[in-house]
Amino acid sequence: MIRRTFTQSWSPYAGAIVILLLCLGLMQQGLFWGVFGGLKLWGDHLNSLIGLAPYLGIDSELPDPFLHRISLMNIVLFLGAMSAALISRQFRINRPPPLEYVWGAGGGILMGLGATLAGGCTVGGFFTPAMFSSPAGWTMWAGLLIGVVIGLKLLYWTFEHVTWGMQAPVSGPRSPMLRYFPVIGLLVMAAVVAWSVSWSLSTDKLESNRGFLLAAVFLIGFAMHRSRFCFSRALREPFMTAEGGMSKAVMLLLFLGIPAGSLLLQQGNVDPYLAIPSTFWLGSLLGGIVFGIGMIFAGGCASGSLWRAAEGNLKLVVVLLFFAWSGSLFCAIFERLGFTVPAYDIDFLDGIPEITGLGFQAYFPDIFDGWAVAYLAPLILIIIWYLLVNYNEKKKHYTVV
Repeated sequence: MIRRTFTQSWSPYAGAIVILLLCLGLMQQGLFWGVFGGLKLWGDHLNSLIGLAPYLGIDSELPDPFLHRISLMNIVLFLGAMSAALISRQFRINRPPPLEYVWGAGGGILMGLGATLAGGCTVGGFFTPAMFSSPAGWTMWAGLLIGVVIGLKLLYWTFEHVTWGMQAPVSGPRSPMLRYFPVIGLLVMAAVVAWSVSWSLSTDKLESNRGFLLAAVFLIGFAMHRSRFCFSRALREPFMTAEGGMSKAVMLLLFLGIPAGSLLLQQGNVDPYLAIPSTFWLGSLLGGIVFGIGMIFAGGCASGSLWRAAEGNLKLVVVLLFFAWSGSLFCAIFERLGFTVPAYDIDFLDGIPEITGLGFQAYFPDIFDGWAVAYLAPLILIIIWYLLVNYNEKKKHYTVV
């Protein structure tokens, strides 16, 4: 059992169940999973470092990345995936061909633009809003599917017309530290456990609230690596290889997560409007399309890039760098243009949602005055998605060639 947990691959369904339980645990604590907000903060720090902050209107005093909630999530997710990679001896510095770095930079920039438009990545713009009964998540999902098809067609075109930089560097010898990787991975895990316990017992209210978060998101990163769980792969593979296993794992995650999450929302454990972006429907759709194109060239979404970078993939490090930088850049530009400046209309919906130039905070129970549509609409979309993916596995009808 221990060997299977720490060194053998998990099924994507096992990964989905573990991630679901941890996300529900976060909701029980009044929290939710996000990624883009933390990457944007890293980009804000980078823009401050290179002197662009005054021109972009970025605050001179930025939050500490180790105290900012979403940034902290990204850090411990990275550590969780790194721990899993080290323990299973799958950590290895992976140097791709030069062209892949170019695609990584370009893909990261498009992902930064798409996440700005949609108010989040595949986690904060699609998965979390969907679990929080918002049509914004499903609108981004539709945009992502469109973007993936466009991105794949563009990528295949480059395979036929671009020849520069396709030769991968010669792999170096295996690291002499390989035998010590499991020990290092266990030490990383022990350090995060100690960190989590220390903060949980802290008298500081902020640190105490973050104690469970540390443990939960570390385990999300661990589970994502062991199961190779990736939202990008779930959306991309049916169009590339007709494989639908990861897609069905994400469907399972949503099929169980939406009704389970609704119970916590109805009990008032967490305010849904804290997790719903004010981008329905225009921003969610356009952002999904742009993000979908970007993640094809990047080779992963935000969370997928984090855990794959944690196992030594240098292309994904480049993706994260340009994603963070461009996310900060586009957020500042859109705010200056007034596209993302929130306004409120107390007569619009019961929850008094934010309204921006890209849309508004859409919450099914408030829009339709009840939970019937909140359950029925996602169920119909999941069934349609499943039927199409299952059909495509047999017929390969929707693959992009």
